Amino acid sequence: MVTAVFFHAHPDDEAIATAGTMAQMAAAGHRVVLITATRGELGEVPDGYLSPGESLADRRATELDAACAALGVARHEHLGYGDSGMEGEDTNNDPDCFWQTDVEEAAERLAAILREEGADVLTAYDENGNYGHPDHIQVHRVGLRAGVLAEVPRVFMATVNRDYLLALMASPDNAAVLGGEGERPSVDTLGVAEERITTAVDVSDFLGQKRRAMEAHGSQISETSFFLSMPPEAFAAVWGTEWYIRVGAQVTRPFEDSLLAGT
Repeated sequence: MVTAVFFHAHPDDEAIATAGTMAQMAAAGHRVVLITATRGELGEVPDGYLSPGESLADRRATELDAACAALGVARHEHLGYGDSGMEGEDTNNDPDCFWQTDVEEAAERLAAILREEGADVLTAYDENGNYGHPDHIQVHRVGLRAGVLAEVPRVFMATVNRDYLLALMASPDNAAVLGGEGERPSVDTLGVAEERITTAVDVSDFLGQKRRAMEAHGSQISETSFFLSMPPEAFAAVWGTEWYIRVGAQVTRPFEDSLLAGT
């Protein structure tokens, strides 16, 4: 058994980026630990969505508990930083937000948990945080530094295979099930080019759990969202593989097929 620690910026990020891998590793008997940097308190919700007196942070904590249960997460910890908001918002300048925190201080806070867990695997994000969100970029910086401080032997950057998605969306056969241009997010700046990717984890057997984890985050991922509104065949095509760059590894083909490949 190994211990794999998945480091994310907000509740719901784990469901989108790494839920299949988490469920797969938990099912194989490994210890899966989730660490979130923030509580996602600056997310957007429709008016009247929250109960009287309920904060968004409280709702998202409850949602995250449900997602962790769906994925088999053994432990969740919150690093205690404030949500920075989307890129360019005034909240990016809040001295208590994650984006403004000292990387070394935050990395040591994360590294303490990694040492306590004896982490064998750590995931963060690519250099652009997959799509440029300040908190995601900070997860990359803090996560990779913590991996060094705690001497984690296998560190990965969770990412998006941009070339795969562009090809998928360009196919006329997929146009109807993936939605029109105005109904789906642009992928031109998502993730990285395929040539950088080292690891492709087939999570098709765990798509049910990945979907349930997304559904658990109802405040952020509605039933009518791009994520959940697509039919099963499209959902499988988009989410059936999770992509990673193993830090310090040479890019080879075929892709590594797990976070433990070669161990």
